[in-house]
Amino acid sequence: MEFTVEAGLRTIKFDLVFSLALAALALFAGYFVQRRVGFLSRANIPAAAVGGLLFAGLVFALRAGGVAGLTLNTSLRAPLQTAFFTTIGLGATTALLRAGGWRMGFFWLLATLTAVVQNVVGMALAVALGAPALLGVICGSLTLTGGPATGLAWAERFEALGVSGAGSLIVASAMFGIFTASLVGNPVATALIRRRRLAPRAEKREEPEPEFWALSSTIAPDAEDEGAGASAEDEGVAVENHDEGLSAGVLLHNLLLVLLVMGAGAVLSLSVRHPSFTLPDYIGAMVVAAVVRDIDDRTGWLRIDARAVGLIAGVALALFMVIALMSLELWKVAGLALPMIVILCAQVFVTVAYAVLVTFPLMGRDYEAAVTAGGHVGFGLGVTANAVANMEALVERFAPAPRSFLVVPIVGAFFIDFSNALVISLFTGFAR
Repeated sequence: MEFTVEAGLRTIKFDLVFSLALAALALFAGYFVQRRVGFLSRANIPAAAVGGLLFAGLVFALRAGGVAGLTLNTSLRAPLQTAFFTTIGLGATTALLRAGGWRMGFFWLLATLTAVVQNVVGMALAVALGAPALLGVICGSLTLTGGPATGLAWAERFEALGVSGAGSLIVASAMFGIFTASLVGNPVATALIRRRRLAPRAEKREEPEPEFWALSSTIAPDAEDEGAGASAEDEGVAVENHDEGLSAGVLLHNLLLVLLVMGAGAVLSLSVRHPSFTLPDYIGAMVVAAVVRDIDDRTGWLRIDARAVGLIAGVALALFMVIALMSLELWKVAGLALPMIVILCAQVFVTVAYAVLVTFPLMGRDYEAAVTAGGHVGFGLGVTANAVANMEALVERFAPAPRSFLVVPIVGAFFIDFSNALVISLFTGFAR
């Protein structure tokens, strides 16, 4: 822990250990509050989002009051993100790929059209408000569908096109999207599920004394209850039996496998990197993980355990989400210029409306379609981790949605980056 003065404000810089301790405290607080505040519980707001945003709000209040500034060590955020997306690739079984089938390609098309709509709306509002048209792209698919990683990859390009301070604008817009994605995605999906009575089974009963020490809905102590063993037999998708105990050896074996895949994925990402076309670093790990899973499905050599991979995914997602949200600099969002605020608020409405009126009906109007719509709002405004955290909270409350967990993460974390890059290039050409 280090004490410094930055911009005339006393600032505490926490090292990695203190930062992790604060992340744990935020998760405890998030789960506690999420279970006890009616709206948060009914809307299935992820506990990691609640805790992370509470901490970010506290930091903002301390800074606004001139008390002190707080800076976290976020060096684990990228590895945790990569670990999580590696588990997504390891979960891409052949059966689920067959089940995803046309839905994956169709959802990719819907997500790409979302990027187009966001840029059209953003540019139209920017011009109407007297701002540069490129600001509409920044507050459009560049940072909302694309997320901060995609946005920052284009920062120099936008600077060259005449957008002064493009990097700061990109970060602020992306943070606004991440902030709202965890707040609006699940209420939308929950409303669809309840109003249309789409849940395959009754909701889980509420415990009189919630286990607030659980880190997230993905690794709650009651994860072996009826929800974890629920069937997903539709279209031949088999769910593995999780009744047997999970040993430390099996968990360690799968953790080491995840780490090896992450390393191989890093090599792949470096080999395909190009100055004119940048993809997030975790994509290489996802690709390698999908290949590894296919090899194991065919041979059984690697002995991948779905339950162990799920536990690793739950821990990685919870820690990544809470650290990412704890480190949000909300004063940058609060200081956005009026045109950006207007455009971003309009984008929230447009993205939610698109998910409800387009994604939900075209993906089937069933329970899986509602979960997919909630996930679409998550990565359409924030990042894929927002989408998966939203969906995790939904399936913990209602029932498993295996196809959604294949389609949304792979499209949101992988395929959309290709098509969105083309959409961004097209609209930046229009805006010059």
